[in-house]
Amino acid sequence: MSEFYLDPTLYDGRPADPTGRDAVEIACYDFLDRIGVPYQRVDHDATPSIEACGEVEHLLGIEICKNLFLCNRQKTQFTLLLMPGRKAFRTKELSAQLGCSRLSFADADHMQAYLGVTPGSVSVLGLLNDTEKRVRLVIDRDALAHEYFGCHPCRNTTSLRIRTTDLTGRILPALGHEPTYVSL
Repeated sequence: MSEFYLDPTLYDGRPADPTGRDAVEIACYDFLDRIGVPYQRVDHDATPSIEACGEVEHLLGIEICKNLFLCNRQKTQFTLLLMPGRKAFRTKELSAQLGCSRLSFADADHMQAYLGVTPGSVSVLGLLNDTEKRVRLVIDRDALAHEYFGCHPCRNTTSLRIRTTDLTGRILPALGHEPTYVSL
């Protein structure tokens, strides 16, 4: 098994050199800078799942949020669910609270089309790309229980630490997605 690379430096703000960074990642930094939200970041190898984020979480001093992109059976309604990374997801429980038929994981094509991301890189910041507001944002209240919120800048090779109050008070209003809150 190969070693997981994690740059041990906690950086303030965007990378000084954007070389090798995807446009969708740079757009996240542009957005955060434009609305005046400070953030810290760490760079690392790809983290394909929340379970792979342990070392990153330790360095950032936070729990990375689990971001699940879901859809109905007909693939006509899409939901981005933010919840604590270590909390188990039970689709029946979420569907009951939302009053909808059972949700399932959306496919990579819809993820790319609506959020501009690939599997493993889903993030609330992907809502920047949902200009037609096709994705419903749902947040488990427990995801907001800590001082800091962690997510990717739409690429799973970097993780961000953002104040939770900035997420709720500045980022979400600027994205124009009114969240639905649930307790899972």
